Amino acid sequence: MKVELSNSGCKVTRGAIDQKLYSESHLLHLVKKELIRQGYDVIKKLMWKDGHLVGDTQHYIRERKGKFAIWFGSYAIRTSYEDYNEGEVVYQVEFDQPDS
Repeated sequence: MKVELSNSGCKVTRGAIDQKLYSESHLLHLVKKELIRQGYDVIKKLMWKDGHLVGDTQHYIRERKGKFAIWFGSYAIRTSYEDYNEGEVVYQVEFDQPDS
């Protein structure tokens, strides 16, 4: 699994030897572990527990101090693990805007 985090999004690419996944939560757990390995201080959490008005099963990854959040924008339409199993999935990244 290759995880690339940038200002335009978080691209997750499946490697040739990576296993197929059948759960949104499991995929995000593996992405979280890879981001931690890259030096980011992130957690995976259900979005509604942070006060977001979304479905009660949608997870996301956020930086512990709230500097950025990674989530799948098409969650209501399809699941991200299906895109991952086909080779690549792109998550949206939202950055905290400091007060000016």
